[in-house]
Amino acid sequence: MKLLVLFYSTYGHVYRLAQAIAEGAREVPGVNAVIKRVPETLPASVIQEMGATEAQKAFADVPIASVDDLAEADAIVFGTPTRFGNMAGQMRQFMDATGGLWAKGSLVGKVGSVFTSSATQHGGQESTILSFHTTLLHHGMVIVGLPYTFQGQTRIDEITGGSPYGTSTIAGGKGERMASENELAAARFQGRHVAQIAKKLSS
Repeated sequence: MKLLVLFYSTYGHVYRLAQAIAEGAREVPGVNAVIKRVPETLPASVIQEMGATEAQKAFADVPIASVDDLAEADAIVFGTPTRFGNMAGQMRQFMDATGGLWAKGSLVGKVGSVFTSSATQHGGQESTILSFHTTLLHHGMVIVGLPYTFQGQTRIDEITGGSPYGTSTIAGGKGERMASENELAAARFQGRHVAQIAKKLSS
């Protein structure tokens, strides 16, 4: 069974979560978890002005996905930073190119799940995931979130991302905060949970 972790990341926060999602999925026997990224749409000069050039070198070797990769996967976990409460434009552009898959019903019945990152604690994490779900529902996907059986999302002893809608992390206004161990644990849980459900559906 093939699980695709498809992400866009500017400073590496979403990429780190993508790695943890894949780690969790690979704990399920028979699951092949693959990480791919959507194409960057910003010019290199803009990326440099944003101070993201060095950060993006960490995942420059990750293969760029095509829309056909979605059709070939049994489950897809999408990762995107928050942009004003919605998915990033790079992810939106990629998803807008999936009309051919929609016309064929290629994603109907496949498991879909979402994770995200925002600069601040209440920076639109939940609305980003929920608004992403709309696209997945139009494709007929079976949405899976992060259930409360991952008890780390109920912690109040530290600032942490995560909700029943999916894993999230808080990056800080300057991108100075990387995912905490609790947030990475949430990502691994979500990856494992998605893989387990997809495996049941495909059997």
